[in-house]
Order: sequence, then structure tokens, then C-alpha cells
Amino acid sequence: MDNIVEVRGLRKEFGKTVAIENLNFDVKQGEILGFLGANGAGKTTTIFMLLGLITPSKGSIKIFGEEMHSSRVPILKRMNFASAYQQLPYNMLVWENLYVFAEIYDVKNSKKKIDDLLEMFELAHMRKKLSGSLSSGEQTRLSLCKALLNDPELLLLDEPTASLDPDQADKVRKIIAKRQRENGMTVINTSHNMLDVSELCDRILFMQSGQVVANGSAADLLEKFASKNLEEAFITMARSQLVEKV
Repeated sequence: MDNIVEVRGLRKEFGKTVAIENLNFDVKQGEILGFLGANGAGKTTTIFMLLGLITPSKGSIKIFGEEMHSSRVPILKRMNFASAYQQLPYNMLVWENLYVFAEIYDVKNSKKKIDDLLEMFELAHMRKKLSGSLSSGEQTRLSLCKALLNDPELLLLDEPTASLDPDQADKVRKIIAKRQRENGMTVINTSHNMLDVSELCDRILFMQSGQVVANGSAADLLEKFASKNLEEAFITMARSQLVEKV
């Protein structure tokens, strides 16, 4: 299968507010796609629709060749999600949280898998601590442990390094890149960290007012907006009312 994700004519309204308007894009197998846009552009709403947490007002989402609205459970078993703003239940121990999700995903040899992931994200010494006692950066890394438990074919990331210091953010990028190389994992990554985008992403979609207004590699966007770096290109796109739709 070439395209893991196919989005066609997607629209989402919240009352009289149109958050997403005629959104169309594909994500190829093994691709790391960067989702960029100013706050309120529609990135997180799109991610939530890809997870089936929000129902589109119009349009279709196909993942692994199946329609999300009719095959949500089997699709989600092959996916996972992490966010810097997602916290696992505070009143459970770190290892207990991961064990619950391992059971949900029917992870084989879950104890070893949990131990390996905690070691990978430098949380092994905290396995018996309450999740609520972790710092924001530690909780982000715990969310990433959860997201890799089932070796997802498609990983959705929402600002995965937002609460991490530069050292930990670099380690997380390297872990994601290594997993992608080893497993052919497909990744959709929304981020305001331009290092995340430049180091990880094969292609970038820039959203504005719920629509894709630029699509291409980092080099393509730098050339298109005559920018020296992605941060400058981001600022140019965010401050412009782009009329070209792709």
C-alpha cells in the first residue's frame, strides 16, 4: 500500500466557526510528515479527526485503506498517539499506566517491552513512582513510551518535544528517527520546534485557516518563501494571507 493516510474534502465546523475547510492530503508509507501552522490553524483538530475523537462535518478519512468512520477500532490498534499536553492517569504508578495500555493493545511480552521503553526514555528509575509526581518533561516522555508500546505502523505526534529541554528533545528526535528507519513507521508530527521539523520530516504541510496552503520539503519551502531557515519561512507564511491552495 502506497498511501497510509488519505484525506479528502475534510471540513469541520464548531457551531458557526469553520475550523477545517476542504482539507486534502495523503501520507505515504514510511513518510514523516510535518504539520505546521500558527496557533488555531487547525492542526490539532485534524489530528483528533485522524484519531476518530472528532467527527468530520464533511469529507472522508481513510487509514490503511479503511474508512475511519466505519473501521475505527481495527485502525487504532495499528496506530498510536503522543502529545506534550497529554497526561496519563496521575494516581497510577508509571509501570501500571504502561501495563494497562499494553493490555489494551495486546502487546506480547509486555513486561520486557515496558522495561525497554522506560530505559530508552531514561525513566527506568521512576517506574514505581506515581505518574502525577513526574515533571512535565518526564510525563511527555512517558506519553512517548505509551505511544511506542504497540510498535505502531502510524504514529501521530502533537508537539512531542514542547516540554523537553534541548538535550531530551534531541534524544527524542533520534529515537523517533531510529524507530522509523527500523520499522518503516509512518509519522505525522505537528510542531512549533523547527529542529523537530528540519531533522525529522521528509515533507511539510503548512496550514492556514483550516486549509493546506503550502506543501513540500523543507528545501522547497525555503525556496518558495525566499527564506534562510524554516523559522523565517514559518513567520512569512503565518503573517501572509496565502491565496494559493495546494
